[in-house]
Amino acid sequence: MQSATVHLTPAGTTVPEHGAVLGQAIPFDRDHWVTRLPSADWWPPELDGRTEVAGRRRVDRSLVLDIAARSDSIEGRRHLLTAALVWGTGTKARSVARRARIFTESAPRDIDVCLEAALDILREDGAVAAYYALNNEHRIRFLGPAFFTKVLYFAGRESAGAWRPLILDRFVALALRAAGTGDKWPTSAWKTPCYERYLSLIHEHARREGVFPDQIEAALFTRGKRLVGRPG
Repeated sequence: MQSATVHLTPAGTTVPEHGAVLGQAIPFDRDHWVTRLPSADWWPPELDGRTEVAGRRRVDRSLVLDIAARSDSIEGRRHLLTAALVWGTGTKARSVARRARIFTESAPRDIDVCLEAALDILREDGAVAAYYALNNEHRIRFLGPAFFTKVLYFAGRESAGAWRPLILDRFVALALRAAGTGDKWPTSAWKTPCYERYLSLIHEHARREGVFPDQIEAALFTRGKRLVGRPG
């Protein structure tokens, strides 16, 4: 690990305004989801109230954060998980089916137990401990780090510790690798020390730049997509 200052957003990298980050909206197809959920009470009613744009409803970060405010109940945690998956998946039926294996490979009760335990840990012990929990003893099959960090991010307003949880996916990892942090950044299966390093880098960089940490995360995500030739 290098101790020198690391510049995660080099010249030419735009850090979005926080309002733009919270407004990051993803289209979704309700019909692709509702038939794959364990029961109707896993679907957040807030998603049905979204205005259609170009024939598609959209969900943004701000709405999922609002849904996460209800994650102190079984129903609220179910809604949080579903909303985070919907936001992170998009409209492709194949991608939705892949995410829905979370529900077909585990009993609803087992998912409930793992989510409750992990979010309790998040509130009491912080983001790194919650990451460890969902990556180990409270692991939910087919809910990998790229998606369970979304759940932690949205639930993290009241998290303990100095670091709020942030999303880590393959595009963010690719941007971190390009930034020359002195670390190896695999594009999946991150161990807990890797996530801890990530949070440390992002929060320190955000502090120096005078922005919110999720603004840096969003900038890295966009840069990572461009590195593989996908539009931001």
